[in-house]
Amino acid sequence: MNENFNSKYPDIPYLRERAKKRIPKFAFEYLDGGCNSEINLHRNTKEIRDVQLKPYYLRDYKGASLETTLFDKTYSAPFGIAPIGLQGLMWPKASEILAKAAFEHNIPFILSTVGTASIETIADITEGNAWFQLYYPVEAELRNNIIQRAADANYPTLVLLSDTPTFGYRSKEIINGLSIPPKMTVQNMLQILSRPTWALNTLMAGQPEFKTLKPYLPKGLSLKHLGLFMNKTFNGRLNPERIKPIRDKWKGKLVIKGVTNDEDVEKAIALGLDGIIVSNHGGRQLDRGESTIKPLTHIAQKYKDKITVMMDSGIRTGPDIAATMASGADFTFLGRSFMYGVAALGKQGGDHTINILKRQLGQVMEQVSCEKIKNFPDYKL
Repeated sequence: MNENFNSKYPDIPYLRERAKKRIPKFAFEYLDGGCNSEINLHRNTKEIRDVQLKPYYLRDYKGASLETTLFDKTYSAPFGIAPIGLQGLMWPKASEILAKAAFEHNIPFILSTVGTASIETIADITEGNAWFQLYYPVEAELRNNIIQRAADANYPTLVLLSDTPTFGYRSKEIINGLSIPPKMTVQNMLQILSRPTWALNTLMAGQPEFKTLKPYLPKGLSLKHLGLFMNKTFNGRLNPERIKPIRDKWKGKLVIKGVTNDEDVEKAIALGLDGIIVSNHGGRQLDRGESTIKPLTHIAQKYKDKITVMMDSGIRTGPDIAATMASGADFTFLGRSFMYGVAALGKQGGDHTINILKRQLGQVMEQVSCEKIKNFPDYKL
């Protein structure tokens, strides 16, 4: 495991600013933005940071361990890399870079259905230790085919995405004409020319594609019709009747992502799911929902003994992870922070971001005298 640390970028905001200067505006705004007025995007992080911890300075303290057991596997830290679509658009081979860093640091990496690396490629990089997030397809045959590929590649955990019955209304993406590859408007061409490092690396790596979905895309599909194809193919809303056959078919751990209320949690438990990820898609789908930390706190208190409770959305730093664990999460996932790292530092970005988060989280544990991750709730005010 690489323990190198780049002191020029000691925190996530530094990586974000570096990323903003390294990649085209249309790519950065896709990564950084939310839907509509971006109210929930900012509320997520703000309310995580309203959580306060209680330090104990005179206790007999033996040191901190970040190790966390999740689904019978012990990880080196209580956080993983959340699924992000179009990763290769923001930085070439970003999915592969992050999967490799996650494997070397022994944390989970979740590949998105609309990622730019294939199920099989990520399985090879992680030696079968990655998770796969499924956008629910309309057609059962396509659903079964994708799930079987994940099973054949020995993915231990399948994540069902529940919060995209429609794609979010994101004004910046509409203005930018975002697609894969991006539309070559004069505006976008000027943005690309102003980011020569990104342009050169993209040229060398090749045009980003939806690698997992490539076998199912009609040949000769124009950019104009790609969005229409995606909307038609993946507009399936989850319900118990659609989840049941997946539970029957999938022999590994099954998780649902996007749960934020009691009714959905109870349905997940009744269906025999192994875990939930409390999430609002990073503020990219519903701009008038709760922040994730509020339902997480309630759900963890009420259901933690019945189902594994995890969270993403709004978590950026080590102290944010600490606040989320103190609020009852069994595990956390971060997306934007890792993409800032890769966009800022390329191949070193995943490794460096993980090192930042580990250092920050360890420092918080030392400060409050928390020896084990599972004890964090004892230190919440």
